[in-house]
Amino acid sequence: MVTFTSVPSPSSVFSAYASLSASIMLFQTAINQLVPRPLQNYISSAIKYYFKPRTSKLVLLIEESDGISSNEIYKAAEIYLYTKIDSNIECLKITKRPKEACINIKFSQCEKIVDFFEGIEVVWRFNSEERKRGSSKLVDDDSGNVFSEIEKRYFELSFNRKYKDKILKSYVPYIIQKSKDIKSEEKIVKLHTLSSMCYSPSINWESINLEHPSTFETLALDKNLKQDIIEDLDRFVRRKDFYRKVGKAWKRGYLLHGPPGTGKSSLIAAMANYLKFDIYDLELAGIKRDSDLRRLLLRTANRSILVIEDIDCSVDLPDRKGSASDGRSKDHQFTLSGLLNFIDGLWSSCGDERIIIFTSNNKDKLDPALLRAGRMDMHISMSYLTAEGFKILATNYLNIKDHHSRFGEIEELIDAMNVSPAEVAEELMKSDDADVSLGGLVSFLNNKRKKINELDDENRDSGIDEIDEQQKGKKLKLDINKDELPSSS
Repeated sequence: MVTFTSVPSPSSVFSAYASLSASIMLFQTAINQLVPRPLQNYISSAIKYYFKPRTSKLVLLIEESDGISSNEIYKAAEIYLYTKIDSNIECLKITKRPKEACINIKFSQCEKIVDFFEGIEVVWRFNSEERKRGSSKLVDDDSGNVFSEIEKRYFELSFNRKYKDKILKSYVPYIIQKSKDIKSEEKIVKLHTLSSMCYSPSINWESINLEHPSTFETLALDKNLKQDIIEDLDRFVRRKDFYRKVGKAWKRGYLLHGPPGTGKSSLIAAMANYLKFDIYDLELAGIKRDSDLRRLLLRTANRSILVIEDIDCSVDLPDRKGSASDGRSKDHQFTLSGLLNFIDGLWSSCGDERIIIFTSNNKDKLDPALLRAGRMDMHISMSYLTAEGFKILATNYLNIKDHHSRFGEIEELIDAMNVSPAEVAEELMKSDDADVSLGGLVSFLNNKRKKINELDDENRDSGIDEIDEQQKGKKLKLDINKDELPSSS
């Protein structure tokens, strides 16, 4: 039992307090005089840390840039979190540029998004702070452009600290890969061509959106050939580690060869739309020197298709020693050797996941050095139209999905001669009425076969027994009078 006699007197309490205060002041004075300032700060921090209340939450700050260049994790999180927007979000920013097809969604201040990864709950918050006047930073974006950063934007990623390793080693890489997949699906394919300044030292590309609608479904190609091309493309894009393991640049070369009008350009567009790769259309006639070609190579992006069309007739390349048969001046130093080095030499390794495509109407005219494996890995013969290809065109142009009474006659005529997909497509475009359009096509094909028979008779009378089929097809580029065809509706 506590009695009042055991309680100390007020004078005793004040005396003890004064003694303790004096001891503390003496201790502080001793520390200030005897202990160096850095060590004092360390002791103070250690004491504060030890007595600080502990929390189970860990917060990661993901800023838009590191002060020099853009932050890949921030960009990836921004793209990924757009797919997680739900009805709980109260405020969003939206923008749209004149040439863009879609609306761009941006986060507003302090919006919260909850996500789950392998059973772990994570919370994202977007924050934005205006920088003080005069403190804006110049930052490189993903395209190499420099912009002034006047606003500090960042995400806060919070979670239970016991999952730190899981978040850093699994969740963050997952977001980066997921964002790449989303960008690939939504990407607008660009067509790049040489700018008007291509003859100056500032040689560069200019670009527009590629709006070519060609796909593998719309191509009038043999079904097995289309499947082979698709499988080859899929194998190429997934073999990054394989190319590194065997010590090869991650690129693939295709030669598309065949008569005019057989769909070479449409196949290129279909490949670009399938892979979501930009196209760089390189006109060799606009290249003066090998150094110009190297500069252009350095300005092409990864995941792209570089195209040189009609390489057999676009330019008269000098041989590998640089001597040209046309007597060009020495300052025009664009050589076959430079082109070969660009395809598979040291300069070909300046980038990843690239496809190089040559097109040619006459494969035999090309230097064999251009065609060997490792340069043009896959040779694709673009043949004349087949019965199977005609059915694809009839579906595309006339929406005939099953059969038509004129199909048998048309397929027989197509099998009997060389006719290009472009010729048939032109006839199918002359009327929206399927009967009228197919009737006009039958007349066109009959007239073409009649001309072929007349040419055969002339050649037999001249003592020529055999004619190369491809040359015959070229000679019969018919110019049929409009009055020979039924009128279109």
